Amino acid sequence: MAVLIFATNNKNKVAEIKSILDGVMEVCSLSEAGINVDIPEPHPTLEANASEKSNFIYKLTGKDCFSEDTGLEVEGLNGAPGVKSARYAGDACDNKANIDKLLFNLKDNTNKKGRFRTIISLIIEGKEFLFEGICEGQITDVEKGNNGFGYDAIFIPDGSDLTFAEMDMAQKNNFSHRKKAIVKLIYFLTQVYGKN
Repeated sequence: MAVLIFATNNKNKVAEIKSILDGVMEVCSLSEAGINVDIPEPHPTLEANASEKSNFIYKLTGKDCFSEDTGLEVEGLNGAPGVKSARYAGDACDNKANIDKLLFNLKDNTNKKGRFRTIISLIIEGKEFLFEGICEGQITDVEKGNNGFGYDAIFIPDGSDLTFAEMDMAQKNNFSHRKKAIVKLIYFLTQVYGKN
């Protein structure tokens, strides 16, 4: 079974990715790999930030790895918070503050359409490949649910009447932008690159 280093310190993302890859591929988080670094995300696009993180870890370790960058893009806010999603309300990356700011900025706007977009950067044998996953949905007026992380409590994916935070992991994975990107990665590794 292939083992990939997942270039993140976000425990929630590690748990979600591992639930998706269960039995398919082994993922080793940065902490599990004994890597204690805070990788910068200085770029204006999700693609560039994902690439920055995977390239950083590949140069550091020389091992196959992947990273992801995810943004919530709200139509009524001209695509914001987008690449700034984690730091929308400041560098503290405070989920509650981010949600409060988004709801405040959207409160007089009738367009509540939004989408989560995930970009995965995979580096295997020194070559980089990008995969995208998108989940369309609506922003709620109030927070609902206690599961998940980030903006999950105010996002209802199309095809459901529950927010991500009202779902368990299996339910969320039925809609998840992150899962859609991971499925593409799995297909690439097993069918195209011949690794499993």
